[in-house]
Amino acid sequence: MIDPADYGLDNLPLGIVADRSGRVFPAVAFADGVVDLDALVGAKLLDEETLRGTNTLNAFLGRGRATWSALRARLQLLLGPDASADERATVARASQPRAAVSPRLPIAIGDYVDFYSSLEHATNVGRIFRPNAEPLLPNYRHIPIGYHGRAATVVVSGTPVRRPHGQRKPPEADAPTFGPSTQLDVELEMGWIAGPGNALGEPISADAVREHVYGYVLLDDWSARDVQAWESQPLGPFLAKSFATSISPWIVSLDALEPFRVAEPARAPEPLPYLRTRERWAYDVELELLLQTSRMREHAQPPQMIAKTNLRGMYWTLAQQLAHVTSNGASIRPGDLFGTGTISGATPGSEGSLLELTRRGTQPLALPNGETRGFLEDGDTVIIRGRAVKGALRAGFGEVVGIIVG
Repeated sequence: MIDPADYGLDNLPLGIVADRSGRVFPAVAFADGVVDLDALVGAKLLDEETLRGTNTLNAFLGRGRATWSALRARLQLLLGPDASADERATVARASQPRAAVSPRLPIAIGDYVDFYSSLEHATNVGRIFRPNAEPLLPNYRHIPIGYHGRAATVVVSGTPVRRPHGQRKPPEADAPTFGPSTQLDVELEMGWIAGPGNALGEPISADAVREHVYGYVLLDDWSARDVQAWESQPLGPFLAKSFATSISPWIVSLDALEPFRVAEPARAPEPLPYLRTRERWAYDVELELLLQTSRMREHAQPPQMIAKTNLRGMYWTLAQQLAHVTSNGASIRPGDLFGTGTISGATPGSEGSLLELTRRGTQPLALPNGETRGFLEDGDTVIIRGRAVKGALRAGFGEVVGIIVG
């Protein structure tokens, strides 16, 4: 369950929701409810017109850091103890329980890039697929590896995920076959969302994060491992990942995450100059991966946590990712989405995919009801949860949920 304390004045994540009448509007999550930002603009409590009559946050994201911080400060006043009686009454009229609304994609995503920035994940995968060779390729410690995904198939949490079909070729087979993936996997990730972009041909500095990145969401980049193994040479992931990517509905701003910045992992060798930063850009965000089978659901058994990890250990941070993705002069735009790549830790149980947790299905997970899982089966529900905690400060990301359908 999501703790209402995760959505206090320290957080105030933004999203797009629909009420029971079908009206779609921008909102802020607060405690166990949502506040209609469109209504607050209409009542003259907010003056940010980009939030009026819109079903995406793109225009607001394009306004930049000063606007973002001003809105956050104004909401902290309106939702805090210093609001006037009239302000509190207006906010109350614009509020409703979070259970009374349904989430929508908070942004219109023009481009989606997925990185491969967890050293532990890359090492685990290398050992699985290249057991007799060096697990990391020579470029890994020098360059943030990534690939362009498919923005059109990014979906909001709760959207069912249909099992993809594709070509599969087991090592012992003479030729490939076409059919449903039998090695459907989850990838526990986070994603950062761009604000103002850059002119084509003008790279963005790694130190310019605050000017170009609004915040983070949880992200699940579903993967068909059997399709991926056959198709990925020589150009990398393609249909094995483009069928669906799920994100959580509430965007947590970098302002809210400021207290949770921590030291970055040591890097050797030292990155090239364009990838170096003056500040630290790792974040202490606790992440959990949970699984509930259809049988567990039928018997009212809760989801089982199968992995626990943390964003803070990523080898390449959003600063290096931002600098690298624009280093050739490529442009980004408000609402573009960038996945961190699977987040795995160094200890057993901290791996962010079933590929790692089950060693490509050879060591299936044992669930409390006696079932086992090497990869996902139809009816399985996958949940990723995240929160940052530091003393009394909390910033929750909620969860991203997907159920596998055949």
